[in-house]
Amino acid sequence: MTAPKELRVSKDRKLLTVTFPGHQPFELPAELLRVASPSAEVQGHSPEQRVTVPGKRDVAILKIEPVGNYAVRITFDDFHDTGIFTWNYLHTLGHEKHARWNGYLAELAEKGLSRDR
Repeated sequence: MTAPKELRVSKDRKLLTVTFPGHQPFELPAELLRVASPSAEVQGHSPEQRVTVPGKRDVAILKIEPVGNYAVRITFDDFHDTGIFTWNYLHTLGHEKHARWNGYLAELAEKGLSRDR
């Protein structure tokens, strides 16, 4: 996957718009990016270790830093910053946004957790 031609954070810091060459822009909410962070803290080291992260409804993006030519590190206002979002992962999140979001909401409900703190 080639690098996006644009990464833009909304004024309220709650939305990342990712535009890949030849694709429509993907709008990825900060909350989705945070709860789907590719970090070991969230994903674990196997599918069984993956964590459902509650209480992130109001999370915002503090900063985005390039990692080589293949990814960005996103720092959130809860100071989570260990996820490296590769271009492939951002592209996948853009395409699977609705399915992943619905899966996240179902996990929260199943575990009795809330999007609110």
